Amino acid sequence: MKQIAQQLRMGILDRVVFLQEFLKRPRQVASIVPSSRFLERRIVEMAEIRSARTVVELGAGTGGTTRAILGAMAPDAKLLVIEINPQLCELVGRITDARLIVHCGCAHELESVLASYGLAAPDAVVSGIPFSTINRVTGLQILDTISAMLAPGGRFVAYQVSDQVNALTSPLLGSAQIEVELFNIPPVRLYRWEKRAPARAAGPR
Repeated sequence: MKQIAQQLRMGILDRVVFLQEFLKRPRQVASIVPSSRFLERRIVEMAEIRSARTVVELGAGTGGTTRAILGAMAPDAKLLVIEINPQLCELVGRITDARLIVHCGCAHELESVLASYGLAAPDAVVSGIPFSTINRVTGLQILDTISAMLAPGGRFVAYQVSDQVNALTSPLLGSAQIEVELFNIPPVRLYRWEKRAPARAAGPR
């Protein structure tokens, strides 16, 4: 009973903090409530988290999706969270898990952040960054970095209200697999890209 009561209190606290940060920075947070468990489950499945060894989450919010990813990850996997909002970064940093690394900074710093923690190229990148509300140049810079840093065969999954991320990412990673999660406030689209392995050079004949 105590554990259930604690989870309920944490859930309420998450929603209060999320709403406060939305009111302060609506272009950065872009939603009034955290992701639903239905959306979290869909993200984990589309990104194939269970088979990933290095996972990156961009824009963790209050950590609901972070916990879902950790719950599906292998024991020897690593999750790097990059969150630009200091208040939300502190909240996610309270999650106790040896596999979790929380970095407060900008998503376009992904390459240098991975190197600073000695992490391999990510097998999966999950992003809740609202690409429809951030500066287009910044958005392109983030997506170009994701495309460059993904391991061959790696998955990039973005969950968005707008289709803007699709228009920006398709020239980099090709056509997206698109799904819709209605059991979320608001309903969102999920986009999945997979980085193709480079073609092998033909051997001598």
